[in-house]
Order: sequence, then C-alpha cells, then structure tokens
Amino acid sequence: MWLMSEVSIRELRNHAGKVVDRVARGERITITRAGKAVAELRPVSRPPLTADALLRRWRRLPAVDPVALRTDINAIFDARV
Repeated sequence: MWLMSEVSIRELRNHAGKVVDRVARGERITITRAGKAVAELRPVSRPPLTADALLRRWRRLPAVDPVALRTDINAIFDARV
C-alpha cells in the first residue's frame, strides 16, 4: 500500500532533495500547480529476484524449531482462538 500526498511545484523546487527522499522510501507524491495535479512521482520498480537469488536468501535463513515456535505462539495468543 502506498502513501499518497501532494506537493506544490514551489515546494518541490525548494525541497527537491527531501521530496525525492520520501519517494525513495516508497511514497507516491502528486505534484500540483495552482492546486491542480500535473504530475506524479513514484518509486522505481525493482526487477524481480531470480530463482537463484531467492534460493541463496532461503539458505541463509535460520533453522526453525517447530516445538519452540508453537510454544511461543501459544504464549502470545489465547489458546481458545
């Protein structure tokens, strides 16, 4: 889910670095001129990971003890749920 906000052209001109930082963090920003939307800044889509990259990440994940996991879940949630 994206955040969406508006920035005037004047604010963009005066604070371009801060606006771009917000976009880099995932926010979509509509640029307005005289209160009317004229453009949109959005983060660049990242290319999908390859199967090899996903496998490398998966192999680095820590082992999970299913008994300890269940114990932790039971300690957090009501057992009646």
